[in-house]
Amino acid sequence: MYGAIEAGGTKFVCAVSDKTLKIIERVSIPTTKPEETMEEVFAFFDRYPIETIGIGSFGPIDVNTNSTTYGYITSTPKLAWKDYNFVGEMKKRYQIPIAWTTDVNAAAYGELKKGAAIGKESCVYLTVGTGIGGGGVVNGQLLSGFGHPEMGHLLLKIHPEDHFAGNCPYHGNCLEGIAAGPAIEARTGKKGQLIEEKDPIWNMEAYYLAQAIVNYTLILSPEKIIFGGGVMKQKQLFPLIRAEFKAQMAEYVQTPPLEDYIVPCELGDDAGITGCLLLAQEKSS
Repeated sequence: MYGAIEAGGTKFVCAVSDKTLKIIERVSIPTTKPEETMEEVFAFFDRYPIETIGIGSFGPIDVNTNSTTYGYITSTPKLAWKDYNFVGEMKKRYQIPIAWTTDVNAAAYGELKKGAAIGKESCVYLTVGTGIGGGGVVNGQLLSGFGHPEMGHLLLKIHPEDHFAGNCPYHGNCLEGIAAGPAIEARTGKKGQLIEEKDPIWNMEAYYLAQAIVNYTLILSPEKIIFGGGVMKQKQLFPLIRAEFKAQMAEYVQTPPLEDYIVPCELGDDAGITGCLLLAQEKSS
């Protein structure tokens, strides 16, 4: 039996599955203080004989196995979780193998194995919502090095008609600061789902998202770029992004046909927990 935790800034989704990855039970636990949230996490998993567990966590986190703080949530704006030894606390409770990565890396892995990138060896997954996060798989392996990808904090060229200063507390007008949901709302005074499909804000949003994935393409050359998150439920964004991507790339490098290259996620809200279960399964072999 496998365990999985998709640890988000708002909620923890915990699940257990059988050996075929069929989910037996899942729960959602509010992300409050570590001692409160983890008490509920432990109460859930204590009921099952789990052999391994996969964790995809909000971050930044330490994924460097040579680091003294491997397994920690590090410089998160959720101050109660800053420098929290997540993997260490789990290992105290359960002496089992633990897979540890970011929530968006887990979602990328889920989409590669069970979703929009089935049959591929590489993909980038970008979630655009309250924040922007990105994960990647290259040659079938999660993308990491000294640290993990922080694709949402890419620095971009500003749209000539955009006068918004950006709202990232670290970088101001990075991708997250100018293209996440709160940035759209700050410019328009409306949440994305209340803005008309033909509003010019979507052209600006497409300009920034296309610019970001041009950069990811030039660096990683993935076989798929997959979008998830609440903002990307605005389906009119996809043709706008593809058109902007084509214009900005200017035919410099080849990609798959854009309708097959820049796509929505297929697993939806299950991408992260699916990836975590897959990583748990691999830890058992």
